[in-house]
Amino acid sequence: MIQGVQIDLISSERLENLTKLEKVRLILDEVMEGNVIVLEKGLTPDEQSMLIETTMREITPDGFAGIEMETYSAGSSEHHKGGLFGGLFGKKESSSGRLTVIGPANQMKTLKKDKDLISTWVSSR
Repeated sequence: MIQGVQIDLISSERLENLTKLEKVRLILDEVMEGNVIVLEKGLTPDEQSMLIETTMREITPDGFAGIEMETYSAGSSEHHKGGLFGGLFGKKESSSGRLTVIGPANQMKTLKKDKDLISTWVSSR
């Protein structure tokens, strides 16, 4: 069996046709499995609120510990060249969305965050 943490990079195209609830469930179900999610476009403030509210209902004393979430606005020169996922998903231009990293609170800790970097430590399960 492979040891480590699964990291899913999710393009904006995969999320664009989902409802708020479908996005939240997709993210929360993956994080509850111990996976780290990186969203190309990020979530709207309403979606973030719904994710936090849903997460709070799912926390259990001996089970799911919640989420760690960091977001930053895109705007660096790398973003204008097609962004982080530009090469991976064949995009020529990137949208003006934000990058978001979400993971299990008991496995992920943000070490540093500034305008163009999110540095995170992730432990194995």
